[in-house]
Amino acid sequence: MKIKESKSRIAFNVVNIVFLSIVTITCIFPILHILALSLSDSTAAAAGKVGLVPVNFSLDAYKYLMEKKDFFNSVWISFMRVVVGSTINMIMIVITAYPLSKSSRLFRGRNIYMGFFAVTMFIGGGLIPTYMVIKELQLLNSFWVLILPGAVSIWNIIIMMNFFKGLPHAIEEAASIDGAGHWTILIKVFLPMSLPSIASLLLFTMIGHWNAWFDGMFYMNNVDKYPMATFLATQILNNNKNIGSMTPEQLAALVSLNEKTMRSAQLFLSIVPILIVYPYLQKFFIKGIVVGSVKE
Repeated sequence: MKIKESKSRIAFNVVNIVFLSIVTITCIFPILHILALSLSDSTAAAAGKVGLVPVNFSLDAYKYLMEKKDFFNSVWISFMRVVVGSTINMIMIVITAYPLSKSSRLFRGRNIYMGFFAVTMFIGGGLIPTYMVIKELQLLNSFWVLILPGAVSIWNIIIMMNFFKGLPHAIEEAASIDGAGHWTILIKVFLPMSLPSIASLLLFTMIGHWNAWFDGMFYMNNVDKYPMATFLATQILNNNKNIGSMTPEQLAALVSLNEKTMRSAQLFLSIVPILIVYPYLQKFFIKGIVVGSVKE
């Protein structure tokens, strides 16, 4: 009997290893292809000769992007957006999820607030009304238009709320008996116990801010204030529009480039920060989501 179980276990592990290896390769291949395209010359990229290895190695695409001060400015704006936006997001998530994790007996009106938040998850005012509201608030073409409209994420609040609900009530009761108030319980008891969930949600918010491009394009009319994702999304279009105003050096660089190599360089640069940050938060990722989905 034990031999059969051992063989079944080995077969199960082999199938898992093979399946996960295929999934891993499937995820890695597109990244390697994009990197290879960005490091190949324009002729090879246009001819479709590039696979997973660069053909006729060239750094022209990266040189062209690095020589543009607008690129570094957009990177700085995106960096500040991630830092400020993620900080505000996490503060709003925590201070909203904590009271909503209490029962209606302890927090009167909880169901009203929860119903209001639930409605906003499925029903929106629309793009034009949102634009009008932002315009009346004088947020257009400002840094804060990238932060404040999405400061409260209801989906992340629900995940955090369920995580708080799953924490042992005995610990909270013990802290209350010792004279701790709600702020003390939240900061000194709940937050230290919620690091996996906080790390997971922080990863979500950081990726969301870094990859967001539509709001910058829609609410900004000054290229100098574009975040990196918006800047990269419009780079090719701007190049085509402003050919007449380019210097001879810029024209020469543009001639040696190809749309595929440019886009590949842009895509790869946009995912590098996430590839760097994710391994540090990965150990919290699965644990935070699984525990946050369980109620006591």
